[in-house]
Amino acid sequence: MTAVKPEDKCWYPMRVTYSREMKVKEALDALDVESFLPMQWRVVDDKKVYRKKKLVPAISNLIFIHASRQLISRLKATRAALQPLRYITAKAATPANKPEILVVPDRQMENFMRVASVEDERVMFLDNNDFVNRIGQHVRITEGFFAGVEGEIKRIQGNRRVMVRLEGIAAVAITFVPSSCIELTE
Repeated sequence: MTAVKPEDKCWYPMRVTYSREMKVKEALDALDVESFLPMQWRVVDDKKVYRKKKLVPAISNLIFIHASRQLISRLKATRAALQPLRYITAKAATPANKPEILVVPDRQMENFMRVASVEDERVMFLDNNDFVNRIGQHVRITEGFFAGVEGEIKRIQGNRRVMVRLEGIAAVAITFVPSSCIELTE
């Protein structure tokens, strides 16, 4: 991973404590700070209505923010609504093993957002990290709604699917892409 300076604008995956993703997203939108919160429809039980569909965050306690680390830290310190934000870190491959703040490359984030923005049955969010972290064959979708998206072919629930992964953070799979619309890359 290349070193990122605090003033560089990057995509930061951030934890949000106590499931306050929606409040944090609203606060960031009010400040015109670009962010992405993957959402999906889920059937929930309600006391008044037995079962209903509701749009909820697809990945608990996670939001992506496109800003500089300086700006995020300043907002966390000055805005009460943004205090629940926490940087996600990973151990660096350095002799000191100092934790490094995770950053998602722009192209990888674009692919993830294109797929994760679809709020219907065409996509499924994956949470089994052992399964997700096994490397698949790299492909690019050439036609259709997801044309241009790059990912990996994985066998999920008995079917071949295109999965877009943010390593160590999240993964989403497209439920069906015809073989004729896929080309192998590198």
